[in-house]
Amino acid sequence: MKKNIFTFLAFSVFFSLSAQTNIQEELSKQLDSDYSYLEELYLHYHTHPELSFAEHNTAKRMASELRKLGYQVTENIGGTGVVGVLKNGEGKTVLIRTDMDALPVIEETGKSYASNVTTTDSEGKTVGVMHACGHDVHMTVWTGTARTLVELKNQWKGTVVFTGQPAEERSGGAKAMLADGLFEKFPKPDYAIALHVNAGLAAGKVGYSSGYSMANVDMMDITVYGRGGHGALPQTTIDPVVLAARIVLDLQTIVSREIAPSDPAVVTVGSIHGGSKGNVIPDEVKLELTLRSYSDEVRNAIIEKINRICKGLAISAGLPEGKYPKIHVRDETTPSLYNDPALVARISKVFQQTIGPENVIAVPPAMVGEDFGRYGRTEDKIPIMMYWLGAVEPAKIEAARRGEITLPSLHSSKFAPLPEATIKTGVTTMTAALLDLLN
Repeated sequence: MKKNIFTFLAFSVFFSLSAQTNIQEELSKQLDSDYSYLEELYLHYHTHPELSFAEHNTAKRMASELRKLGYQVTENIGGTGVVGVLKNGEGKTVLIRTDMDALPVIEETGKSYASNVTTTDSEGKTVGVMHACGHDVHMTVWTGTARTLVELKNQWKGTVVFTGQPAEERSGGAKAMLADGLFEKFPKPDYAIALHVNAGLAAGKVGYSSGYSMANVDMMDITVYGRGGHGALPQTTIDPVVLAARIVLDLQTIVSREIAPSDPAVVTVGSIHGGSKGNVIPDEVKLELTLRSYSDEVRNAIIEKINRICKGLAISAGLPEGKYPKIHVRDETTPSLYNDPALVARISKVFQQTIGPENVIAVPPAMVGEDFGRYGRTEDKIPIMMYWLGAVEPAKIEAARRGEITLPSLHSSKFAPLPEATIKTGVTTMTAALLDLLN
């Protein structure tokens, strides 16, 4: 009996490994024949960037790419959002999300295909436009994966929902698509997957985090009031510049003294404006902050403590209640991104089998924000996973480790992914993940 069981297990492992090898070979063959098309598509997206909620031409191109493949496509979801559905028999449903928007940055990479686009932003300013966060890579991988799944339809069963999302950079795109019925008008996913390029990871590698991966991001405005007057007669005033300075310093004690050291948190005052002349004490000063955390409990605690500190300092300065600092948390909040641990364990193993364990890296969570987290925060509690896609020439990674160069970060005007290795690794890993979830 034991011999039969061991024989069965041996054959099972053999056929599993054989199937994995065949899939890898098919993926590699498909990508080699398809890469010239994907490279041209990448260059198109890179040279035609559009800002958040203005991705009109980008969305049209993405919708066109899916329609040519036979996907059922719907446009203008949550603004410029695109949804393509492909059904291939009975099985699980998986959502694959990409973001589409670029940043108001003038490109300085020196590449022959650098963006020369300028536009007028929502405030009426003329700005440069650049895919400085790699969304052009994301869209190319998304399209390449859609194309590969069509070619490999005999390898999977179920439904895929390809989602092109607007306005990740300024937040709001995921919220808008969900509010517009993404999970009601289209097949509700059993899983949702996304990727993001990484400016510190070599092309050819991927990274993953289990649990909290990215942070809650809140933007806060504080207006500090006072009683203005002559700079030579401070005794007749209540100086909002001094009060704002006290607030800035006291806010730094929130993380260092009021949040548990085991709970990551950031409070940064990134902008302070007040006054018009050195000998005039103004009536008000404006502060702009960014707040970062992982748990909602820590987020709410930070906001409560900021309110308490501002009120207490205003009282100590002698301000009446009507002139306590005005605190406003902007509506562009990005919730933290929580990667489902079971899904991460499953998919990271698939990655190791597909591109080799040496190319699959466990990375620590980051305090940056990504609104993909919203897809896992609905009442459905859908398991989600976003993984990092290495995008840097390996030689530059080594040079940076030796201290010879400093790598440009995401959002830098000098950030330039290594296209071929990055795109091929993205399509390979994303397709492998989907094939596993759809079998």
